[in-house]
Order: sequence, then C-alpha cells, then structure tokens
Amino acid sequence: MIRVLLADDQILVRAGFRALLAAQPDIDVVAEAADGEQALKAVREHRPDVVLMDIRMPLLDGLAATRRITEDPALAEVKVVMLTTFELDEYVFEAIRGGSSGFLVKDTEPEELLRAVRAVVDGDALLSPGVTRRLIAEFAARSKEPAPASVLTELTEREREVMALVGIGLSNEEIARRLVVSPLTAKTHVSRTMVKLGARDRAQLVVLAYESGLVRPGWLG
Repeated sequence: MIRVLLADDQILVRAGFRALLAAQPDIDVVAEAADGEQALKAVREHRPDVVLMDIRMPLLDGLAATRRITEDPALAEVKVVMLTTFELDEYVFEAIRGGSSGFLVKDTEPEELLRAVRAVVDGDALLSPGVTRRLIAEFAARSKEPAPASVLTELTEREREVMALVGIGLSNEEIARRLVVSPLTAKTHVSRTMVKLGARDRAQLVVLAYESGLVRPGWLG
C-alpha cells in the first residue's frame, strides 16, 4: 500500500483528493493536515510514503515544512509533492531545490494525480514529462556558474552519461532508447547514480546535474 498524507488548508481540496485516492486499492490516505505545523507532526507520526503538500498554508508554509522533512534523516523515505495553483508557480523552483520530489497543479486530471503519486514512490519519474521539462528549463534559466564537478568522481562514465540524460528531462524509457539498452538497465543506472550521490529522488538528480556543470543551460533542444 502507498501511504499518503494530505496537507492543504482548504477542506474541500483535501476532501476531493481523499475521495479519489482512497478509492484506489493500492493507496491509503493515512492523515490530513490544515497547516505546515500539523503536517510535520503528522509526517513524524505516520511516516507516509508521499505527502501532497500545498505551498501556501498558515503557521508554516509548505516550503518550510518540506525543508524540515527533507533535512530530517529519520524521514528520508518520505517523498513530498508540492500542490500549486499554477504550473510555474514562483515557488516551485525553490521547492525542488528544497527537496520536493515534484509538483502538481490542483486542477490536474485525476489520472495524472494517481500516476504522479505512484511514480514518485517508484522513483521512475519526476512527474509528467511536460512539467518536468518546463521545470528544467526554469532551472536552466536561473542556473549560476556550476560548482566544481568533484561530486561526480564516484560515477562511472556510463553513470555520468545517464545522469546528463536525466538532467535534460528524459524518462527511463527515453534513456534506454538513446543508449540502446533495456528500460530496466536504464533504471538500474539511474538508481545507482542516485545512491552514489545521495540524491533523494530523480528531482534532486536533476538539480545536481546542473549544479555540477554536467548539464548546462541551452542543452534542452
């Protein structure tokens, strides 16, 4: 079962998400929260697999709550997906850098929400490819001079190649076609790269690809 926690200050939003998620045989909504402080308390108590976290909430906003979750080693397995009103919300960029595994707009199609929750748990995708590439484009536009690439010294040449492809927004299937390997092999390379770099998920791997200079702005063609 995929254990989900809903954090949003709007009761109707939580009710709608709960109704959709709870109807799935593989998803269990374990708790709800109306603000960031409640969300933190509930995460520590229930240890969900995924938190659907609204960015704007009272007492403690979603960004601050997410940072506290991702900085706590005891909560390393918890994935946070930010909920936004607009796809390119001004806070989305900082949310990814702060440890969020991705984001969803609140009026997303039900199938996309379910797919996103399952994908984040599986680690197979940042979320939808279209949203991923827009996010990466935003990251590229804001990137400063890359840090020294010493972080990449633990990687093999193939793992660097795979990390670069993740950095430009390719899915495992697209990476497999590009490298002429099986999707399982591509996924294994991605997973090993994440482990070596201590990346929580694919979103953090994208950030590291830019910050290390492995991928540079302008490579998104």
